[in-house]
Amino acid sequence: MNTRTVGFIGLGIMGVPMATHLVRAGFDVVVWARSAAPVDELMSLGARPAADVAGVFADAETVVLMLRDEAAVDDVLRRGSASFAEMVAGHTVVQMGTFTPAFSRTLAREVGDAGGRYVEAPVSGSRGPAIEGTLVGMLAGDPDAAAHAEPVVAAMCAQTFRCGEVPSALAMKLAVNTFLITMVTGLAETFHFADRAGADLDLLRDILAAGPMASVVSRGKAEKLTADDLSAQAAISDVLKNARLAEDAAHEAGSDHPLITASRELYEEAEAAGHGRLDMIGVIAALAARAERTDDRSPKVRAI
Repeated sequence: MNTRTVGFIGLGIMGVPMATHLVRAGFDVVVWARSAAPVDELMSLGARPAADVAGVFADAETVVLMLRDEAAVDDVLRRGSASFAEMVAGHTVVQMGTFTPAFSRTLAREVGDAGGRYVEAPVSGSRGPAIEGTLVGMLAGDPDAAAHAEPVVAAMCAQTFRCGEVPSALAMKLAVNTFLITMVTGLAETFHFADRAGADLDLLRDILAAGPMASVVSRGKAEKLTADDLSAQAAISDVLKNARLAEDAAHEAGSDHPLITASRELYEEAEAAGHGRLDMIGVIAALAARAERTDDRSPKVRAI
């Protein structure tokens, strides 16, 4: 039994299964969320609830944040108030969300100035890998702090990689996201074209799965399309946020990013059409809408 206490804040689509793995690994897990359902679920597995964020920090030296956006992190940590320093002093804050490198760099400095330690630990993977424990973790920070956080991150991941100082893990994550987003967007385009050309979509799925380009992601997304199951593993709205982050980071680095720009535009169209909660492969809806604006042929794949 691992007697180390770990706090977990951010019990969303990925946070709940990630915290579940911490409980199953034997950590004493303290959780907090604004809604009761995810807390109740984790309590049934052995986690302990905290009354508020301060209660999580009071009970746990290491606190994991898996929050949706930068504003949520600022709100939870009460940045800009005296309570921020009081709360993070003497603690290791493990930030696992995907944000801008500049945000992470500044937060690391502020946590350090307050007497705490900060580790950046974004993960590659969506809800499925989070449930299966097959996420890939990328860590950045002071070597001692990263070593201290790594067993916690490793309990939620199949592999972990040290990337250097903050914000190198987020730079790595955004590079990984560039490949993921453009690959899945290309897969959606492939199925849209095949559908318009009259090809058998089930056969296309099987041919792609048998070929050298196949991956866990391509097989899973192709299966979701042909099974008409667009429940979110990684929702369009979340992927759009990540596409924007990758595009902005590329511009800041002086890197040309035409594929992520084209993908971002499609995800914006899909979200604007009300598809933001669908799985990212549901971006095919934006391609279908473009086609319908040019002629009256109706595609067989309906991402709605």
